[in-house]
Amino acid sequence: MKQKEIVASVVSAAHDVSNQSRTIECADDQVLVQVERGGICGSDIHYFQHGRAGMSVLKEPMTLGHEFVGRIADAPADSGLKVGQRVAVNPSQPCNACEFCLSGKQNLCRTMKFMGSAQFFPHVQGGFASFVAVSPAQCVPYSDKADAKVIAFAEPLAVAIHAVHQAGDLVGKTVLVTGSGPIGCLVIAAAFAAGASEIIATDMSDRCRALALEMGASKAADPTDGEVTGKWQENSGYFDVCFEASGAPAAIASTVGFTRPKGRIVQLGMGAATVDFPLGLMLVKEIELVGSFRFINEFDIAVRWLESGRINPLPLLSAVFPQQDVVKALEMASDKSQAAKVQLTFS
Repeated sequence: MKQKEIVASVVSAAHDVSNQSRTIECADDQVLVQVERGGICGSDIHYFQHGRAGMSVLKEPMTLGHEFVGRIADAPADSGLKVGQRVAVNPSQPCNACEFCLSGKQNLCRTMKFMGSAQFFPHVQGGFASFVAVSPAQCVPYSDKADAKVIAFAEPLAVAIHAVHQAGDLVGKTVLVTGSGPIGCLVIAAAFAAGASEIIATDMSDRCRALALEMGASKAADPTDGEVTGKWQENSGYFDVCFEASGAPAAIASTVGFTRPKGRIVQLGMGAATVDFPLGLMLVKEIELVGSFRFINEFDIAVRWLESGRINPLPLLSAVFPQQDVVKALEMASDKSQAAKVQLTFS
């Protein structure tokens, strides 16, 4: 067991985030990673604004962050990892012993330890720190030729690729993505890479619609434009697959009317706990409604797609701040009129 002094970006309560000196322990079978970059996620913003993210409530100070990359600072000899090697870190730590893990559904593990999450107590510390200790299995090496600011999108892209997998074969399909925030835009890019023939995006924000077009959407529409959305409901629906990425109750309900009979709706946006939903219409059209939660092996796929340039996420990168300005970074990331994705750099 080794100890390391670090500087971590810690949330203690709503609107109480500071950089603190901490001591972490790195077990003999763990890898010490020097963090280079991290992306601010919606859950980080919720902890910053409200002291909670959904049902996960802060009970103790916690290091934020689960989207990050770095370099190997120390590793077990049998890990296959080398000092100086660049890695993306998978924040998922499933138990690998339950029925879900053993059947290849690790994202559904009931005891999943997810970095930067207050779901369990003690909380699972995140990656917004100068160094972190993780397992070798969490480290996905990537080429020195790739840019860290690109690979830092691996975690949210993995979420998007998992959603695309939940949709099934998209080759030649017409696709709707409701909600063009960072996840929705990455779903657009992943669906385009998976062969969708037409991708239409919706969002209330002009800025988000513009980003959707940059990320590969054929068209982007305001969902309140009834003249446009009305056409999507003609002849029992226009889209083969709808990805609902906003979590907004109105958007969730609208997807049934937009989807063709025998089509599929993939729900990945998290919003209100309950919504009014046109169940009868979904039944008579025999539409499949499937959930999409986090990712499994898609994290490795995301790293490879980003490394190869198959997907370019950089239109989503709104700003970069050094760790010492973490509060400013969180404030900007919280303002959806200004920012899609904000990153931190660590030294």
